[in-house]
Amino acid sequence: MTKPSPSPPHQNRLKNPLIRLFLILIISSISYILGSYRSTLNTSPKPTTQNQTNCLNHITNFTILTHQNTHPPLDFKPHNTLPLPPLNPPEKFKLCPTNFTHYCPCQDPIKERLFKVEKMLHRERHCPATAGETLRCLVPAPVGYKKPFLWPKSRAEAWFSNVPFKKLTESKKQQNWVRLAGDRLVFPGGGTSFQKGVKGYVDLLKKMVPIEYGAIKTALDTGCGVASFGDSLMDYNIITMSIAPRDIHEAQVQFALERGLPAMLGVLGTYRLPYPSRSFDMAHCSRCLVPWTEYDGLYLMEIDRVLRPGGYWVLSGPPINWRSKYTASDGTTKDPKKELSRLEDLARRLCWRKLKGKGPIAVWQKPNNHIECKKKGSKFPKFCDINDDPDDGWYKTMDACITPLLKVEHMQDVSGGVLEKWPKRLNTIPPRIGLIPGLKSQDFLDDNLIWQKRISTYVHALKSLSSGGYRNIMDMNAGFGGFAASLSKYPVWVMNVVPHDANYNTLGIIYECGLIGTYMNWCEPFSTYPRSYDLIHADNVFSLYMNKCDIVDIFIEMYRIIRHKGTIIIADHVDIIVKIKSHTDQMKWHARLLDTEAGPFGPRKLLFLDI
Repeated sequence: MTKPSPSPPHQNRLKNPLIRLFLILIISSISYILGSYRSTLNTSPKPTTQNQTNCLNHITNFTILTHQNTHPPLDFKPHNTLPLPPLNPPEKFKLCPTNFTHYCPCQDPIKERLFKVEKMLHRERHCPATAGETLRCLVPAPVGYKKPFLWPKSRAEAWFSNVPFKKLTESKKQQNWVRLAGDRLVFPGGGTSFQKGVKGYVDLLKKMVPIEYGAIKTALDTGCGVASFGDSLMDYNIITMSIAPRDIHEAQVQFALERGLPAMLGVLGTYRLPYPSRSFDMAHCSRCLVPWTEYDGLYLMEIDRVLRPGGYWVLSGPPINWRSKYTASDGTTKDPKKELSRLEDLARRLCWRKLKGKGPIAVWQKPNNHIECKKKGSKFPKFCDINDDPDDGWYKTMDACITPLLKVEHMQDVSGGVLEKWPKRLNTIPPRIGLIPGLKSQDFLDDNLIWQKRISTYVHALKSLSSGGYRNIMDMNAGFGGFAASLSKYPVWVMNVVPHDANYNTLGIIYECGLIGTYMNWCEPFSTYPRSYDLIHADNVFSLYMNKCDIVDIFIEMYRIIRHKGTIIIADHVDIIVKIKSHTDQMKWHARLLDTEAGPFGPRKLLFLDI
């Protein structure tokens, strides 16, 4: 019998139920994919210009620094629960009238007429107190405003259209404070007491005070003019807090700020200066018109409070050079010889030691401790009450008393501890940190490490930060000053602001690191002119003030003090960032939302705003 032919091999396989099931699944999957693709083609809107713009905005606003090639944009809607106040609709902002272009809310010349002239009370801070007084518009730039010159050129030149005031160029023409040359203001380094220019003045001062070699890092210049003295000290790595009131010398502090120099509106008047005790290595007055011997020596005692142990006080002009200039330091015609005698007696009673003077300059040195001073008893002004906080510098009325230095065992000891020379001083644990309850040395070290990592994120996002694109920066909530310390290798300086109601008063620590700063309440405007800073850094500022005042007022103030084409960095919890962004969108600021060093799943985010 003939055997039947065997079936072809492929026919046997098709009879296998598993193979048939597998083929059915493949065919079904392909059909589903093709159907979905066609559906997408049919329902997708045409790529209109509006859609393209929305897409670009979405990508710009939600850029992610870390893992940007592996993760899609995150959903930043507020899924977390924080005790936030009710979200009001974002407010739409309008530009203020042109007469607000140079407006300083707390130094309003109209409002100051309501206050007494005694002890310069009228020149102190008098901020808007009611909703009707509060600025609710955006301060406009002057007509023809131009981006300031880059550092270091801006130290010597500024655009006249940015600060269009001629009074100083005319009234101080012979003293060479500032000259108008075409469309530019030129700062040749002159001054009332700088007959040979500020460079010659500092060369003379070098023979009396060790301003070289890092021994002096922070200085205070009262009655600073256009801050030529502070500008000159930058050549010696000394950073100077230059202060002057808003007075008849129109816009002197504004000129200093336009140059990119550290300066703020301030006066020795009724209240303490907004700095902690033992802050500055040197204080300076060049014909600053402060009545040093009046009010029982009140103002010299305030200088004593903010001077570090062993610090220097430099005075030039009347009454020092009374033999050639028969005018007293306050501009009157009182007997300058007698005034100088009273001044030297007051300095002795503060236990200061007068160093040998040269020409128009005299220098005194504060003692390292008060062991010897306290032995002399009743011959000296009273010491302040032991319960009086020497670091309280926010609306604290001055008292004619000596701020006592911390106790030491031996005459050779420096009260409060010895500080390292610059630059080692920057990263050395400040002695003061051990005096603040709740803070430890390790907190300072950890903070430095954190900021060394964070700053790389900032430099990556702002390419010009490391190359001189930003001259001056305000840190609105400075903490230990780690942000400023991490920027020390770049050509910038930082105004470190410590809110007076922060959990810890760390401003003294910041000064011991060789940095400068001030106290502040961000429910009020800052003591500066509009367009003062190239970059503003706000770390946890809105978390701190969310339930204390209307954060819209803080936005308006940030807009007032940031320069046009400047940048604002806000670091905060994502829920607060979302609330903030709803307002900044109304201000038409260009926003970028980035991750912190914690990555895309961290609760804090960074909001970069280009103005």
